[in-house]
Amino acid sequence: MSGPEELESRQQLLVQLDSQVKALVDTYRQLPDTSFPVYEGWSAQDVLAHLTFWHESFARNLTALATGSPPQPLKGKLHDLNQAGVESMRGSSLDVIIRRLESAHQQIQAHILNPAVTIIPYRKGSRDLTPPDHLHLVTDHIGKHLRDVISRGRG
Repeated sequence: MSGPEELESRQQLLVQLDSQVKALVDTYRQLPDTSFPVYEGWSAQDVLAHLTFWHESFARNLTALATGSPPQPLKGKLHDLNQAGVESMRGSSLDVIIRRLESAHQQIQAHILNPAVTIIPYRKGSRDLTPPDHLHLVTDHIGKHLRDVISRGRG
């Protein structure tokens, strides 16, 4: 179980994640075009698909744990999962991807403060994370990619 300090930490980290997700969505809504390259083989829209894929995975596992179901962490090599996540959303509109991201984020907001959730799987074969560690990881992950999208979008 989680103590009051750990739950307070979760709340503070959730505020940071909320801010990062808002910045991400706001940035994408302001981009005139999301087809510019950010990484080799990935456009700005692909980067958003990548982030959405992982946000949905986090939301699914967290929701399962909070509702007493077994989580279903992703299985496979990180590179393969990343590529499959991007490919799964190719052809989707920017609005659809943003809605999926926002829906996953609402699930995270609804369950991350549940004191019964003490450990969250990330991916089969990798270590499970505490809720604060998972929140920190996701916030940093979004921030890194957001900075790259912004810097490539200016070029």
